[in-house]
Amino acid sequence: MTLEFSLAYFVAVFVFSITPGPGVFALIAKALKHGGHGCWGLAFGMTMSDIAYLLLVVWGLAYIANEYQIIFTIIRWCGAAYLFYLAWQIWHAPIELNTADLAPVRNKGAGFILSFAEGMLISATNPKVMLFYIAFLPTFVDLTVLTTQGVVVVVGLNFIALMLGLTLIAFSASKARKLFSQHKAVKRLNQITAGLMGTAGLLILTR
Repeated sequence: MTLEFSLAYFVAVFVFSITPGPGVFALIAKALKHGGHGCWGLAFGMTMSDIAYLLLVVWGLAYIANEYQIIFTIIRWCGAAYLFYLAWQIWHAPIELNTADLAPVRNKGAGFILSFAEGMLISATNPKVMLFYIAFLPTFVDLTVLTTQGVVVVVGLNFIALMLGLTLIAFSASKARKLFSQHKAVKRLNQITAGLMGTAGLLILTR
């Protein structure tokens, strides 16, 4: 890849990362509830899942989506069901007003791992991810002559572009949560968050 193609590819992946979809809605929902710092694990999980899809395409294994379609369908249903469960929990969450509610959450240990797993699941159950790389990657890269060094470059560009786009969304959304400091406002925040989670689940099912 030339410098021009690398830059164009980076911009395209960045735009793809901020395109509305299940992952973006789930990220916004988590940012509204826990702040931008609470989204690192989720964003990292989504990014790594995207890169896994990218590598599958690069290595010519995209046929798995057709050969084992039932497996992908089951995974998609599980991902949607989990998001609906989270939406139900958030909708019925008790309203507690204190400074901790509005303080940024820094995920560590088990919390980060759980968020990472959530991100992996959300991205893995979104068919548009693999379809994007199948249709888009060959425009920039000749996969038949792609070297190991080329794969590293492509993966690196993907990682930076995706993390940049996702964290930008998360921290932008987290600023809105500072506006919610009253009981009615926090209840509305929970409803918005639950709605976004539910929307993400519906998008996974319908796609």
